[in-house]
Amino acid sequence: MLGKERKIPKVNPRVISSLCLDKNTSFTALQIRQRDKWIYIRGKKVSQPASQHVGSHSSMKGSHFFLCLFSVVCWLNLMLANGNRIFRFGPCRISMSVNEIRSGFTAIKANIQARDPIRTVSILSHPHSLHKTKSSDKCCIIHHLFNFYMDRVFKHCTTEDSYINRKISSIANSFLSIKRKLVQCHNQNNCKCGQESMEKFKQIVTNYEGLNVTSAAIKSLGELDILLDWMEKSR
Repeated sequence: MLGKERKIPKVNPRVISSLCLDKNTSFTALQIRQRDKWIYIRGKKVSQPASQHVGSHSSMKGSHFFLCLFSVVCWLNLMLANGNRIFRFGPCRISMSVNEIRSGFTAIKANIQARDPIRTVSILSHPHSLHKTKSSDKCCIIHHLFNFYMDRVFKHCTTEDSYINRKISSIANSFLSIKRKLVQCHNQNNCKCGQESMEKFKQIVTNYEGLNVTSAAIKSLGELDILLDWMEKSR
């Protein structure tokens, strides 16, 4: 005696291509043409519409995953293309493109340094060196240095050459973007400078104030590569 027959789903007569008797079984097999796939009902493997929906749903999930993965890869490639790197200043980790700043500075370095008539004085490297700053103090001192360049250097570095001015403006905008990240990290971590680091920064300010504002600003800008070299060692 045959077991209980499975219920045959309703089929649109227009999609029925044939109705035949399966020779190998006592069941009938109904072949339905649907989206270029044969669906076998009774006696054969059945491809139910429900299973098609499940497969479609899984396919959509997979598509979303690969789209998300593709977006992440594109974002990482964009960061690399822009030269973005993660720099560590004490507890602060900042993503920035030092290469972009250095490229802009290199384009005007010779011109800026030629405008500096005083070669016996240094703003950033005399008498102390930034490279001897303790790792724990870097979060604090980089915060002060960026404020120094934004408040005392870029504002007073205007020349008669529009090309030079555009490059300076571009560097200043990059500094401003990084400064915002530093301020946020500085506030979150409550960064504090040790006595030695504060003495170094005070010496930088003293060196700057020993010259007139324009000369001091031009000299500080001409020494920007000293600051960039120090920053790149914080990677």
